[in-house]
Amino acid sequence: MAEDMPDFSDVNSGVESTAVKIYEVKSGDSLSKIAKAEYGNANDYMLIFEANRDILKDPNMIHPGQKLKILPK
Repeated sequence: MAEDMPDFSDVNSGVESTAVKIYEVKSGDSLSKIAKAEYGNANDYMLIFEANRDILKDPNMIHPGQKLKILPK
């Protein structure tokens, strides 16, 4: 009977890869500072900018209190 069951032992759930985090901008933050904290690389700031184009028009213009989506890398 066990041989009739498909083998899913190598399938990843992908739960971590689909989780969107919300980050509230604090005074002194920049997209590169947030990227460094969230992704480990300040140069990934454009990932945050692209994910938040609906509320951000310029990657250099963020304000305390804004809630930004942080997508998985």
